[in-house]
Amino acid sequence: MLQILERLQAFGEFEIVHFGDKVILEEPIERWPICDCLIAFYSSGYPLEKAEAYAALRKPFLVNELGQQHLLHDRREVYERLEMFGIPVPRYALVNREFPNQELDYFVEEEDFIEVHGNKFWKPFVEKPVHGDDHGIMIYYPSSAGGGMKELFRKVGNRSSEFHQEVRRVRREGSYIYEEFMPTGGTDVKVYTVGPEYAHAEARKSPVVDGVVMRNPDGKEVRYPVLLTPMEKEISREICIAFQQAVCGFDLLRSEGRSYVCDVNGWSFVKNSYKYYDDAACVLRKMFLDAKAPHLSSTIPPILPWKVNEPVQPSEGLTRQGSGIIGTFGQSEELRCVIAIIRHGDRTPKQKVKLKVTEEKLLNLMLKYNGGKPRAETKLKSAVQLQDLLDATRILVPRIRPGRESDSEAEDIEHAEKLRQVKAVLEEGGHFSGIYRKVQLKPLKWVKVAKSNGEGEDEKPVEALMILKYGGVLTHAGRNQAEELGRYFRNNMYPGEGTGLLRLHSTYRHDLKIYSSDEGRVQMSAAAFAKGLLDLEGQLTPILVSLVSKDSSMLDGLENASSEMEEAKARLNEIITSGIKSVNSNPEKPWMVDGAGVHPNASELLPELVKLTKKVTEQVRLLAKDESEELAEASSTGVILPYDQAKALGKTNIDVDRIAAGLPCGSEGFLLMFARWRKLQRDLYNERKERFDITQIPDVYDSCKYDLLHNAHLNLEGLDELFKVAQLLADGVIPNEYGINPKQKLKIGSKIARRLLGKILIDLRNTREEAISVAELKSAQDINPSVPIGGREEIDQRFKSQSKMDLAGKGSFTSEKSMDQEDDEDKETKYRLDPKYANVKTPERHVRTRLYFTSESHIHSLMNVLRYCNLDESLQGEDSLVCDSALERLCKTKELDYMSQIVLRLFENTEVALEDPKRFRIEMTFSRGADLSPLEGNDSEAASFHQEHTLPIMGPERLQEVGSCLTLEMMEKMIRQFAMPAEDFPPPSIPQGFSGYFSKSAAVLERLVNLWPFNKH
Repeated sequence: MLQILERLQAFGEFEIVHFGDKVILEEPIERWPICDCLIAFYSSGYPLEKAEAYAALRKPFLVNELGQQHLLHDRREVYERLEMFGIPVPRYALVNREFPNQELDYFVEEEDFIEVHGNKFWKPFVEKPVHGDDHGIMIYYPSSAGGGMKELFRKVGNRSSEFHQEVRRVRREGSYIYEEFMPTGGTDVKVYTVGPEYAHAEARKSPVVDGVVMRNPDGKEVRYPVLLTPMEKEISREICIAFQQAVCGFDLLRSEGRSYVCDVNGWSFVKNSYKYYDDAACVLRKMFLDAKAPHLSSTIPPILPWKVNEPVQPSEGLTRQGSGIIGTFGQSEELRCVIAIIRHGDRTPKQKVKLKVTEEKLLNLMLKYNGGKPRAETKLKSAVQLQDLLDATRILVPRIRPGRESDSEAEDIEHAEKLRQVKAVLEEGGHFSGIYRKVQLKPLKWVKVAKSNGEGEDEKPVEALMILKYGGVLTHAGRNQAEELGRYFRNNMYPGEGTGLLRLHSTYRHDLKIYSSDEGRVQMSAAAFAKGLLDLEGQLTPILVSLVSKDSSMLDGLENASSEMEEAKARLNEIITSGIKSVNSNPEKPWMVDGAGVHPNASELLPELVKLTKKVTEQVRLLAKDESEELAEASSTGVILPYDQAKALGKTNIDVDRIAAGLPCGSEGFLLMFARWRKLQRDLYNERKERFDITQIPDVYDSCKYDLLHNAHLNLEGLDELFKVAQLLADGVIPNEYGINPKQKLKIGSKIARRLLGKILIDLRNTREEAISVAELKSAQDINPSVPIGGREEIDQRFKSQSKMDLAGKGSFTSEKSMDQEDDEDKETKYRLDPKYANVKTPERHVRTRLYFTSESHIHSLMNVLRYCNLDESLQGEDSLVCDSALERLCKTKELDYMSQIVLRLFENTEVALEDPKRFRIEMTFSRGADLSPLEGNDSEAASFHQEHTLPIMGPERLQEVGSCLTLEMMEKMIRQFAMPAEDFPPPSIPQGFSGYFSKSAAVLERLVNLWPFNKH
């Protein structure tokens, strides 16, 4: 404020009078100084009514109208005013209470949503007190993301929010506004107006992500000036007019390509921006002169009076960056895009229990949750549903195990064991979450029963199949691995400018989007990676909800290739069980034979595998027997407590107490550990039919590796020998499940990864088009310096028109797209740093990052397309995208383990002509992930693995020869036909999030658009 007043005074046209607290608070208004223009704004303890009386008496020009400032104290009135002027706000509802804890018939709260006057708000949603000065804002998270609440507050030290895992219920002590949570990519925008024609915007790290305030060396919060879009400038103008506040701050949420106002603060100024102080002083001067001295000229002098004796600042040179991994291509190369496809981190083994149920309690539960339809199946995922199932199974599970008196009871004993397993699974881990456990109930048999009114008959189910899927949970080691890989990316993938990625990201020059499949372990890996990449702190739930979008159609599922995979497995079974040695007709290329990698003595290893599996299972059975007897004693005397749903979503450290007590790591008890091994033993070899099931080999290997890493302290005899045998067999089975030879691998890979490949090509093409637009504008300015570069808006406009021209002229892959998709391109390039106000060396530098988190199947599929695409008939004669030495290494790489990744980086060589294909070069690397045996390593390394239960992630390996140049044009040519064409992608919609996540209807959006007066002209 003082900076601006000093500048106003320097013009020599104004006398500045400070009223002071004593005058304002103690003197009557008649004795206040008389002035032409009044700057007055409310703050705590300020007598606003007294100032209004003074303004009525003396009639000065008011910069900010005083009466309207009362509105800002009540968020309800602020939102009402915004809507009256057609300014977009998040979808919201009001809950008004006359006294604390008042019960309201229009307000309903369920586990994952609230309902206000019939309007549902699914979690995540925001809860704001109606009083504008109460900054206690809460965000509630869905159980599918782990639940809990984040409390936002005015900055205290380095914190602006705290996460409370155990809080699930909303507040009831007052009146609140409830509104949809808007995913903004972890950034907030603060806008500062000085009159309706001037607005300055700054971006800062949002408190909803981890609550840690980023500060510069002077201790001030780090903010970066950003450009406003034309629509946002109109919003700024409308807010000035609506609230009659010339100097006004407000908060913008940029979400899914649209902007919403979520708070209006009134009088606010930018801190630490001399350019802004200059602008504000000039705008206010014109405002005052126009109001009170229109006869004086308000033209700004060529040199501002306070700048006459100011020394000229030397401009800093631009920094450049080379690439590094596959040789340096000179200082003229700039990184433009990073695309990574990453497998999730270390997980517990995936499990499934199937049992037929006839118990009435379970059948009634099925009817309760399927709407009473006798033939409809039910899925139970929510905490409430799983609690109901747990209550039912606790009653049904017999307290004491029956002895094996006769064979006729064998089935009953088996059924009771499975019910006991269901109960143990539901009690595992201390909290319910659909991210971990799913139960399906499918009706199998029905009987006819008379209707209750006596008219006709109804069907009633009498038997159902219960399928419980559990396990596959990201472990503490998996979270650590993902976070560590995120840190590695931050430090190594983005060369150049000082603090590198973090500075790029916070200055709107880093366009980051993170996608995940539907699986909980994949979502949590993505959140942990984002935590390491962006140097965040705290729990994963807020990070997951703020930064990760789910896209199961792109990153989940094998349905498209199921028949080809069955074919591959059948051929693989033949090769392994027959004992036929494969003959390599091409010794120089061992990867070209059928069943490459299968152990030559595989058929002899199978009986050994079965024998060792039995040995381990028997040891776990004895441990489970002891645990079962202890539990039976405890439960016969103790009261069963209600289930605790509020335990933390998962630790990042080992539970030392459990391990010291000789219990399995994590939340798995011996009963479930035994169930896991017993199922493997039964499924691996059918004794009655004398038949091996080779599809169980990866599961045996998975269980061995898990127990060697996490349960080595149980000292299971023979586990290490079993691991060695299972690894020899799994090394042949796993890669060949995705195709028995390169041609089949290509066919299966292109079916599974088709959509992902299409999206990668769109990412690369969008990056290229934008880079070309920036380069053309710069060269136009170099030729004619009078051509201004008006920041990103012109570039975006050029980028869009360029894209449209390209779309009209290109072939199948980039054919015409819908208008919605062009809006989507605009959405991706809209928000940018404002170079006029930014203290940044390279404001035009911009990097796009796309991260795709998925499972093993998609990593194998993508790798198979990249290395074998040249085998397609249409590309005969072309070399593989992957060089021979890398093909050989990949042939020897049997497993793409946890956190394995394929990384594509796009570089632009700014010294090469725009039309030269070599302008855009792609560098491909891959990492095998945590591909190290728990038995490997020297003594100190092995001790560290066992202590931390975490295997290290292997570094990146080249897929191209050093110095080779793979152009983007060649990459497109080679993989275009295996990728989903751009026109087949559905129009962009709100990404599928958690249940009900941000479900804005088209009608609401249309209403918002129609409210804009300037859209109609």
